Amino acid sequence: MPSMTQHLLPYLIVAFVYMAVALDYWRIAKQGKPVDENAFPFQLHGAMVALGLVMHGGLLYRDMFAIGSVNLGVYYALSAILWLTVLIYWVADLKHSLHSLQAFVLPPAALCVLMPGFAVTDYYVDTHGFTLFNLHILIAILAYSLFTFAALHACLMRMAERALHQKNSWLALQGFPPLLVLDALLFKVLHVGFVLLTITLISGMLFSEEIFGKPLQFNHKTVFSIASWMIYAWLLFGRFKYGWRGKVATRWTLVGFVLLLLAYIGSRFVLHVVLGR
Repeated sequence: MPSMTQHLLPYLIVAFVYMAVALDYWRIAKQGKPVDENAFPFQLHGAMVALGLVMHGGLLYRDMFAIGSVNLGVYYALSAILWLTVLIYWVADLKHSLHSLQAFVLPPAALCVLMPGFAVTDYYVDTHGFTLFNLHILIAILAYSLFTFAALHACLMRMAERALHQKNSWLALQGFPPLLVLDALLFKVLHVGFVLLTITLISGMLFSEEIFGKPLQFNHKTVFSIASWMIYAWLLFGRFKYGWRGKVATRWTLVGFVLLLLAYIGSRFVLHVVLGR
């Protein structure tokens, strides 16, 4: 039986890697010097984040999937969501130079990667022999993670927009990407998340009895999920028809996310964290 220190060590290493990159970027940014995108520190940062992502992903696979059942505990879900968030920013940084955003994303990722390392409530779902159920769960996790990323990204966009009107804003870091770049990334994620959410809802409705062992029930989860889907559909239509961006886009993104949060994460949080079930 491994000791507590041995158990926590890989989680601590990943958290350290994430925080080291974030703090070093803040150190460089606060010097107020022009940022060289190809400088060695930023190349090293990218390599360190990649290492953290590989280790973090390995821990998630071991904790959530390796035993044959899916662990859908709240802390594991939060860790997975932040892993995907860091991954999206890391991939986007290869093209759009979004490394400055890591100063904001990596600290919460470091916190969330530590959560599964401590004594938390697990929530295992038996997936043996249920291929359709496995696919439904995987697509749902990806959809919820993408919309969570979109909500975090929308909050960052709103803060960045306010910082434009403040001379001494703490958000005005060197190399911070333009709002148009952030807006384009937001809608790329929303499009993919909307497709996955649509597949999740359709599979849940058409195959509810096969997946969950009972016919579709119009409970609060179903109602809030459909309402969230309608909000995101309206937002994407507004983008296509009227070119919505900025405050309008971030507002509807957050509204849709709150509805999705009420449908799933809210009930899971109450059951697993507050009530300990």
